Amino acid sequence: MIEATYDMPIKVSVVIPVYNPGEYIEDCIASLLRQSLPDDEYEAIFVDDGSTDETPARLDRLAAEHPHMHVIHHQEGSGWSGKPRNTGIAAAKGEFIQFVDNDDWLGDEALERMYDYGVEHDADVIVGKMAGKGRPVPLELFRENRPRATVENAPLIDSLTPHKMFRKEFLDRCDLRYKEGRRRLEDHVFVTEAYLRAGNIAVLSDYLCYYHIRRDDASNAGFQRFDPVGYFTNLREALDIVERYTEPGPLRDRLYRRWLRNEMVERMRGQRLLKLPEDYRQELFREIHKVVVERFGPGVAAGLQPTQQIAAALIAADRLGDLEEFARWEAGIRPSGTLERLAWKDGKLEIGFSAEYLSGGEPITFRGDGDRDLIDPALPESTMEAVARLGADTSAPLGRSKVDLVVRERETAAEFFQPIELTRVKVPAEGRDGMSRQVLRATALVDPQAAAGGAELRAGIWDVLIRISSCGWTKETRLGSVRGEDAERGRTGALVGSPWRLVLPYWTTPHGNLSLDVDQKTKRFPIELTGLTEADATVRAGQAGLTVPLPLHLQDAGEATLRLAAPASKRKVTLAARLDARQGAGAVLTAELPMSELAGAQWRLDLSLPSSGKPKFAKLPLVVGVSEDGGAAVVRHEEASVADPATAPARPRPAASGQRSVLSRAADKVRRVLKR
Repeated sequence: MIEATYDMPIKVSVVIPVYNPGEYIEDCIASLLRQSLPDDEYEAIFVDDGSTDETPARLDRLAAEHPHMHVIHHQEGSGWSGKPRNTGIAAAKGEFIQFVDNDDWLGDEALERMYDYGVEHDADVIVGKMAGKGRPVPLELFRENRPRATVENAPLIDSLTPHKMFRKEFLDRCDLRYKEGRRRLEDHVFVTEAYLRAGNIAVLSDYLCYYHIRRDDASNAGFQRFDPVGYFTNLREALDIVERYTEPGPLRDRLYRRWLRNEMVERMRGQRLLKLPEDYRQELFREIHKVVVERFGPGVAAGLQPTQQIAAALIAADRLGDLEEFARWEAGIRPSGTLERLAWKDGKLEIGFSAEYLSGGEPITFRGDGDRDLIDPALPESTMEAVARLGADTSAPLGRSKVDLVVRERETAAEFFQPIELTRVKVPAEGRDGMSRQVLRATALVDPQAAAGGAELRAGIWDVLIRISSCGWTKETRLGSVRGEDAERGRTGALVGSPWRLVLPYWTTPHGNLSLDVDQKTKRFPIELTGLTEADATVRAGQAGLTVPLPLHLQDAGEATLRLAAPASKRKVTLAARLDARQGAGAVLTAELPMSELAGAQWRLDLSLPSSGKPKFAKLPLVVGVSEDGGAAVVRHEEASVADPATAPARPRPAASGQRSVLSRAADKVRRVLKR
């Protein structure tokens, strides 16, 4: 290990256990070198656990080049992450320790923000917002900042991975270390004890701190099939920690419920169960059944959602066959959403939609029973009789059903909830007496200047999806492939903020889902301008003034740039232009034409809007023809070519006959002017 001398105390030590990551460690290294904390205020400790690839040499070169990067080599691999993490804790000089896996990475300001937040709130544990690429991460926990979180007032127990920041003095005082050896769930044991013994826990949700990555080769340790006997033996150790630091009662039941729900019931539902080989399915069920009957009283399952209660009851009663019948029914359940309207209002995108669950392609229905609604799965009568005998509550808590709209950054998988107004509607099921369905109607408001947890949406592609939670199902689906005419009409781009940023809603190819292009990261903006069939007929030019209506929502008026190009002479002229809001909807582009400079040629028009990075020009489907004496100008329509077939929209419908005649007359006029 290379030692370094620092003038200032080290604020954070980052501990990274390493075993044969290959190229996947490069993103991790790059993110550590990009941290906003000064180099002398943090250190990274890579603990190589017997790697046999090129990683040890790579880390030695890194440590030689950067004094705050260190490497410790274990000559023989320990088989899991516990020992290298403990080695890193022992070597750490920082006030806080942040754990990072070698195939994950940090946000550029993660260490600085988490450290400052932890110091401000005197926290022993700081939990930073996570994004998962191919991996699940807790969502409800990060709806808001939680400066004083506990297992009682926040869903902390949903986040048991080690990727958090811990005060070193707290770890030493409590003698908190990871269990070592080749084992599962050592992070559950460590983090659960930290939660239950910490003086304060702070959850930072307004900055994306940690990117949890599934490798392309799916070789992350957490994705390998496990031995059920060993796995649930290790799981009992986490339950032992809860038992040691809590009293019997509602809190203990609620904490136990996390393992019953996530590690047991969810493994026994739908396709997740049915895809398992039969022998492995039986072995897994047997070990789960043992834990359930050994450790969980009735209060644990009682707090589950109805569909989870059904599965838990069948597990407890040792009825694998009935559980498989239930899984076959649940495997056909899908979330659905209809995009009903889009509209820009004061720089914010209003998205109106409806959502519900389907079973076998038809809306799920609920059976009325007095003032209750009951889940009515299409299961054999014997299975439902067994569920009833076991006392599972099948009443549907429809008053707690909800739907969220989330924008997800395609590059990083970062997700952010958007503000929403929700109405729950009970609809009689057609042709089925006593049955009803539930439709969730909602309106979400996406403000590009604040949609990323209070920050602006970064340049890139943001996919729009909805997440429906009802009766124990929480599933997500993309929004837009099923849509109404109001959504089609309202899908226009917008110029928001100061300076302007172009935000363009568009339909993805081939599925037609709604996504947002921020700052022209696709080639769709010029494609959108080719469809201005209505505006084309109203384009007009006088002696020197050009006016072009554009399908853009404009928050504030501002300046743009026009580039005129004459293909015949390869000449180009750049003009200052202005965009103003048009009465009713859209924007109007105006510019003064230098007639003498343009005389005697046809000019194609390209528009450039302010954006991040290098200016980008979008081709307008217009040609300006100027007479040889510069005394007259005429505009005609010209279809712009589509540069990227993968992003091309469907072929636009032909213009109405009256409109074609207007364009034809305009083209004839240009030819007459240029012949003079």
